[in-house]
Formats: sequence, structure tokens, C-alpha cells
Amino acid sequence: MPRKISNGKHLVKRQVPLREFGDRESLSVFDNALHQVEKAAVILKLTPNQIAVIKEPRRIFEVNLPVRMDDGSIQIFRGYRVQHSNARGPAKGGVRYHPDVNLDEIKALALLMTFKCAVVGIPMGGGKGGIVVDPRKLSIKELERLSRRYFAELIEIFGPNRDIPAPDVNTNPQIMAWFMDTYSMHHRDYLPAVVTGKPLELGGSAGRNAATAQGMVYCVRKAAVHLKIDLKKASVAVQGFGNAGSWAAKLLRQDGSKIIAISDIGGAFSNPKGIDPDGAIAHVQKYGTLKGFDKIPGVSKIADPMKLLELPVDILIPAALENQITGKNASRVKARIIAECANGPLTPEADTILNKKMVFIIPDILCNAGGVTVSYFEWVQNNMGFYWPEKMVLENLEHIMNGAFDTVLGASIEHKIPMRIAAFVVAIQRVSKAAELRGLYA
Repeated sequence: MPRKISNGKHLVKRQVPLREFGDRESLSVFDNALHQVEKAAVILKLTPNQIAVIKEPRRIFEVNLPVRMDDGSIQIFRGYRVQHSNARGPAKGGVRYHPDVNLDEIKALALLMTFKCAVVGIPMGGGKGGIVVDPRKLSIKELERLSRRYFAELIEIFGPNRDIPAPDVNTNPQIMAWFMDTYSMHHRDYLPAVVTGKPLELGGSAGRNAATAQGMVYCVRKAAVHLKIDLKKASVAVQGFGNAGSWAAKLLRQDGSKIIAISDIGGAFSNPKGIDPDGAIAHVQKYGTLKGFDKIPGVSKIADPMKLLELPVDILIPAALENQITGKNASRVKARIIAECANGPLTPEADTILNKKMVFIIPDILCNAGGVTVSYFEWVQNNMGFYWPEKMVLENLEHIMNGAFDTVLGASIEHKIPMRIAAFVVAIQRVSKAAELRGLYA
């Protein structure tokens, strides 16, 4: 059995020193997430009971995972799973593999997943998981043994109506297939709905690969109309050229926008005349990163990759790590729209500065909710045994994202508050109402 390390009280602080967190370095990632909840709670005039229910995770699990390595040795890996809320449905959220994974981060992301599901109106709660590991140092067999061990150790808490994992940082459809197979073997049944983000051959959904970026593009289109920006004349910079960032560049290029800068761990690169996303994607597929992309005619390397965030563009898409725009660099950001493909790319100080500058921020719990929305579609299709064509997936995604954007924008205008706080207001109202109806405040 996994070790349940908390009954929902905030007992365990960060266990592994991590990256620098900008101006909020003295606060944990979880505390930063609570900062946003508290702002919305003031507007909603929540009672202490309501605040207590929405702030803390319902259950937290920690597991030590013994894995036999290819050389015959046994290595122990630490894993986590946090279920923040099941008020509106089963917990939903990815599992990440990264050496910087820690409980504080997982708690914060589980909380954000609760409100991400609520803001787009899908009937699920928030969960998140992770393993402290650098998967690049594992063979494919070691990776499979680790993945199966993680799911087996936590098998009692997972289930199609309990907790449904999905891919996240450094996890992918193959790992989801191992998760699903482990669960199905344990139950001696074929149960694809226990995870989402699976390969199409095992019940995955059409359109899932581009879903996060596609949902973001629907939001950007709505924001452009609201701000009277012509996307065919818009310039775009993308920080983080992974799955979400590369698809974001590709889709906005199809809308006629000019992608003038992109970056990943291989460096940041710009071209005032526009970068071809397909060419950049091909480069990454060949070399692993964007390193050396400045050999392409017209492309130049940006000496300091963080300066990409300060370029004079219409649309800035942070699609990398959290806390990239802080109180130190926010005043130099020149974008008119910031579309948060990443989770938590802005610190609260940055939010304050950018809101004063009238920058239109599409917050992460709305902007990147396309991924979890299509994961929900996959879960529905698995339970129905009926699979939709990609056109149907995209039509349903557009309907949900457009409706969510309009609702959040309406709350922003009504309460005269920034879009981020408006998104939390909408989401917290829905979570609190569900909890109240279920008697969770009694």
C-alpha cells in the first residue's frame, strides 16, 4: 500500500531544493497557487468552511519504488500522487517524470487541475502525480519497470471513476499504455478508461496530441477579436518548443500569424521575417533540440534565451516552465496578449505589473485546458466504446473552449477583475456549489 502522508492538512513542505522561483522565491509553488485562490475567495465572499474545502488536497500519497536496473542492481525512486478534489467527479491529472519533482509542486498542480476542469465545465476533479527521476538516464526496459511499479503500488486509488492519470512532463502515450495494461492485468479485464493520453490503438482519442495548443488557439482567437487584433498581421513568440509550443506555433502560423521567435533547452532563435514551424519541428526531430537552428538562413540566436519574453510581439506564448515572468522582468514584456500554455509561467508580482500595463493575460487554467478537455473526451469514448472522428473532437473542443472564454471574460468585466482572478471565480463557484450540494460543508 502507498503511504498516505497527509489527511489533507498542509503538513509536508518542499522536500527537494528546486529551481529558483523568481520574486516569490520565499513562497512555495503551492503557496503561490493558494495566493490566486484567496484573491477569488475575497470576491466570492466565501465562508471559512468553503475556503477550507477548496484549499487543501483530500488525499496525498507517497511511494518508494524499488526497480531492478539492467545491471541487476536495485534502485529506489520516490513517487507521489495527490488527489485535490473529487467534488465534481473523479480526480484527473497527469503524471510527470523529472528529477525536480517534489510534493509541493504536485500539490499545486493538483489544485490547479481542480479549477482547470471546473472552468471548462467538465465533470472531473483535480489530481497530479510524479516520480523523482531523470528518464533520459533509463533504458526503455527500466522505464517500463518503473512505470508499472508506480501504477501497481498505487493501484487501489486509481480507477475510471476514482482517479484517471494522463501524460505530463516526460511521459507519453507508451507510458500510459503500460499504466493501462498494469491496471487491466490486476483486474483481469480490459479497462482503457483508467488513463487517458493513450495510443490510438489502445483507445486514445483523435486530436489529443495537439489538444493543449488547439484549445489555446481558440482562446487566442477570442482574445484577438475582443482586442481588435488581426491574427493575419500578428507577431508571435513561443517560449518552449515542446509538444504544446510547437503545435501552438504551427496552428497560429496556419491562422496567418508570423512566428518571429522560438526557444527550448537548445537555445532561443529569432527571425523578424518569420520562422517556419514545420522546419523547426523537423530540426528538433533530427537533433533533439533547437540547438544549431541558427544555421537556417535568416535565423539568428538570441544570446540570452530569457530575452525572448521581452520581444515586441502581439502574442507571447510561455509554454515552458513555471515562474518565467517575474517582478524582475515583467516591466520589460511588450506583448499585448500572453497566452499561458505552461502552468504558472507568471509570478503574482508579474501579474500585478502586467495588469497595470493592460496586458491581456489568458490564464493557464483556461488557456491550456484543451488537453484535459480532450482527455475527458477520451474517457467518455472509452466508457461508451464509441470513438469520434477528429473533426467531431475539434468541434466539441472549440464549443467548450469558446464557452469557457466567454464566461471568464464576462466575469472579468462584471467584477472589474483580471482574467486570471475571473477564471478562479468561475471555477471556485462551481467547485463550491458541487461540494455544498454533496454536503461536504456539513
